[in-house]
Amino acid sequence: MTDRLIEKRILQAYQCDRYGNVRPLILMNELQGVADKHAEMLGCGRTYLLENNLAWVVTHYLVDILELPRENEELTFVTWPSCQDALRATRDFEIRGNDGRLMVRATSQWILIDMARRRPLRLEEHLPDWPICTSRAWDRTFEKFADFTPRKTHVMKCRFDDIDVNQHINNAVYAVWATESVGYVYRNQHSLRRIELNFKKEIKPDTPQIEVDVIIEDNVSYHKIRTGDTEHASVICTWASLE
Repeated sequence: MTDRLIEKRILQAYQCDRYGNVRPLILMNELQGVADKHAEMLGCGRTYLLENNLAWVVTHYLVDILELPRENEELTFVTWPSCQDALRATRDFEIRGNDGRLMVRATSQWILIDMARRRPLRLEEHLPDWPICTSRAWDRTFEKFADFTPRKTHVMKCRFDDIDVNQHINNAVYAVWATESVGYVYRNQHSLRRIELNFKKEIKPDTPQIEVDVIIEDNVSYHKIRTGDTEHASVICTWASLE
């Protein structure tokens, strides 16, 4: 058993956008994939959760993109549990290029819930012990994002393929809704440099549509993902101009 999972992968063309950079959906899903695999190795992954009617629920994903991974580069993904308290666990990530340079650093916060009651549980009472590696990929605190007054609202559809095996909208889809809501022209003139997600309430798989409130201030966009008056997530994206 290891306190870190290290995996190498080559970024494929179908995982990239028109400029050969990793798409946000792929980036978030790749982070989730290595997290799931490592949790399984540590005895607190999907197999254990299903047997005990439990689930991990993410509250925050904070992803800092120092350099966008590009097509055909061999990437090294590294993930580890970095800290925990009574109710919350933190998992960190790094993505490095084929020469070892740091390209992406990220951190995430999770709670464990009882699937029957949908209530948070104390970790030490319901999970096996696992090693904590106290070094941080990105030493950030998990805070509530400030509210904002939107300038426009985009309507997104919930697709069948957005639903994952846990029967809810996959976490990575929220990143897609946020980055698409800035509009084609802005997206075509900017590259993503940071995405910060605060998840608040799950979206049911039969939800017909989603509203995404957005305001763009220079190179930062702010997003509120909601259905009616219910807010499901808030997202902050930082961009770099391509001009």
